[in-house]
Amino acid sequence: MPAEERTVLVSGGSGFLGGWSVAELLRRGYRVRTTVRDLAREPEVRAAVGSEVDPGDRLSVHAADLSSEEGWKEAAQGCDYVLHVASPFPAVQPKDPDEVIVPAREGTLRVLRASLGAGAQRVVITSSVAAIGGRAKASSAPLTEEDWTDLSHPKLSPYAESKTIAERAAWDLARETGDTGRVAVVNPGAIIGPVLSDGRSTSLQLVERLLGGMPGLPRIGFSLVDVRDVADLQIKAMTAGEAGGERFIAVNRFLWMAEVAALMRERLGEAAAKVPTRSIPDFVVRAMGIFDPSVRSVVGQLGRKQEYSSEKARSLLGWSPRSIEESIVDCAKSLSA
Repeated sequence: MPAEERTVLVSGGSGFLGGWSVAELLRRGYRVRTTVRDLAREPEVRAAVGSEVDPGDRLSVHAADLSSEEGWKEAAQGCDYVLHVASPFPAVQPKDPDEVIVPAREGTLRVLRASLGAGAQRVVITSSVAAIGGRAKASSAPLTEEDWTDLSHPKLSPYAESKTIAERAAWDLARETGDTGRVAVVNPGAIIGPVLSDGRSTSLQLVERLLGGMPGLPRIGFSLVDVRDVADLQIKAMTAGEAGGERFIAVNRFLWMAEVAALMRERLGEAAAKVPTRSIPDFVVRAMGIFDPSVRSVVGQLGRKQEYSSEKARSLLGWSPRSIEESIVDCAKSLSA
């Protein structure tokens, strides 16, 4: 059946990845439904998506919240596929882990139950590499889809805990109902790329803070991936028969913050005038973390380099991400516009 006759539900269409997922599905001919917590955001969603592709009458927006059962059954009814993208991603790690764990787990299960119950052929859940390598100590070898974050680790961040618990709960439900083959999971790294609206995702703070002239460069690195490439992998996992019951890491390259800054200064000219050049010693970052919760959230990442292998997505699904240099430049230019 051609894409024009298929309907896809995307949860969280007002988000950074959700918006690009909607836009890419529309570009490929699908009819798309997307959810927002408040229908007052529908014009914003349509404008953001419309900056990339004309949705015409192929996009509908529905009200549904991860914290409530209301709206999910109706949104999923009649959909061939579902991309579950919506999930809490705090800029600052909460003191009470349940603030992110409960909505991530319960929201994922709500969407999955509604989607499987409505007869969706495939539900693709967006998890994170935090569910694979969210441990305090980095592994010397690239991690794969066979690896899982150790939930018993005392220094595990609430975000990594939430993504791991939510994904495990989804796989448990799929096994219990005999629907493992109807589920696939994409585990992205830190998502960057051009923005579709004025809304800002937490994952964009790396580039945004560099452009804004932060005091210096802490010894922190990220496994980066372009938002457009994540959307592409989600759609590949949605349609490929061999993707059923599988996880797929979506990561391009690991870069230290200093490397990202150097690339921005090299490629962006005057637009990168405020990008810092000096490094900040680890002890200074730790001291700043005592007073600044946003800094405290990254202290555990100092000097930690964890790499992930995306070979499975490349070989099994033919995923081929663009260069990370292109992603960084496109991201910076869109944030500066």
